Amino acid sequence: MRNILIVEDEIVLGRQLERFLEQHGYGSRWVRTKQEALATLRDELPDLVLLDIRLPDGLGLEVLESYHAAAPELPILIMTAFGSLETAVEALRRGASDYLQKPLDLERLMLQVDRLIDHQRLARELAYRRERDLPAPEGVIGRDPTLLEIFRHARRLAAAGLEPRDRPTILFTGETGTGKGLIARALYGILGGRSFIEINCAAMPHALVEAELFGHERGSFSGATSPRTGLFEAAEGGTIFLDEIGELAIEAQAKILTVLERKTVRRLGSNRERPVDLQIMAATNIDLDRAVIDGGFRADLLHRLQVLTFEIPPLRDRRDDIPLLLRHFSDELGQRYGRPNLRVTPEAEALLSEYRWPGNVRELKHVIERAVLLETGAEIGLRTLVPLLSVDDAPSPTVAHEPSGFVLPERGVDLGVVERDLIRQALERTGGNRTQAARLLGLSRDQLRYRIDKHGLV
Repeated sequence: MRNILIVEDEIVLGRQLERFLEQHGYGSRWVRTKQEALATLRDELPDLVLLDIRLPDGLGLEVLESYHAAAPELPILIMTAFGSLETAVEALRRGASDYLQKPLDLERLMLQVDRLIDHQRLARELAYRRERDLPAPEGVIGRDPTLLEIFRHARRLAAAGLEPRDRPTILFTGETGTGKGLIARALYGILGGRSFIEINCAAMPHALVEAELFGHERGSFSGATSPRTGLFEAAEGGTIFLDEIGELAIEAQAKILTVLERKTVRRLGSNRERPVDLQIMAATNIDLDRAVIDGGFRADLLHRLQVLTFEIPPLRDRRDDIPLLLRHFSDELGQRYGRPNLRVTPEAEALLSEYRWPGNVRELKHVIERAVLLETGAEIGLRTLVPLLSVDDAPSPTVAHEPSGFVLPERGVDLGVVERDLIRQALERTGGNRTQAARLLGLSRDQLRYRIDKHGLV
């Protein structure tokens, strides 16, 4: 909820503005004098100021200058019964966003307030993106049933028409490089909302987490010379995506839990909580259940994050998507580097489809990018690609695989049934220990968990 400061000495009008703004979903605070307005500035900055130009103890222009000096981006809407052109021009010159003449047209006032608040929100998001040089997101490429099912869930949720604050928290799990951030952004595109702000929790210094996420007031710590909006407030009306949430310190986890439970934030140095209308998505590549046991993650926060959980399968379990991704990245990167007609040969595509891709989609893109830069011919072939792959994970393009000893029956088999039965046997043999069962099957724990879910095993 955005908070508006009303500086108006007329009692009837001040109360009328308070009621009108609250009816339209804004929080408000009303003061009657210049001194009260300046005292409020020392306490906490609002999101917008409605400022009368004539006050009992001075001019509103003096208040305007003080607020503009403290926060140049703060919208200030001047109200005056002495609406000469000279007064309006002087107010705009000193930093006012716009002006209205008394008697006020309340509907016009609300249009101005909504416009200025929206402009402020967009400015905050753009400043955040410029500060971090965020690239434009890429589309999600693939026809994997698991991914398609995630998008079907998102469309059903979108059909419910919930406001961001009323939507469930969504947690994405899976290995590094599987595209959890891209899928989160794709779900945001389906669900809708004003903004999408992505935060890499692993890259954020622990000492700055609270100030970065929640913002701070002027003077709340050494170096805080001006107030700053936190990223939760910047995401108002949209989605905030906490990537690598498992890397957050325990202290920061407690504050995230408060946001999830109460949908409010409190800036550093402030004694007031601010309601926020946003949806929270999060992602991790670590086993949060194990982290809870080890004491590195809060159990109550995990329970709140797991309202809706999607495990993103590794690329080696999405082999049918590999040719699609190869063509997409060769087209995209070929265009970028002036090689628009460069293609991967069928032999190279077959090799890449058998590669295990330990770095998942991110590794595939990097391999194709390096190949585009290194290849001098008309096609990307084995000669260029093989040196770019990890020796431990790359299949040989010339040597046949060692026989497993299994003989295919004449009538054939249902591979899905065989896989399900082998997983069941491994779980029975290990007494349900998934880590040991995964080792017996030559899988990672995440791969086994994905297959258990796929086959409906408990």
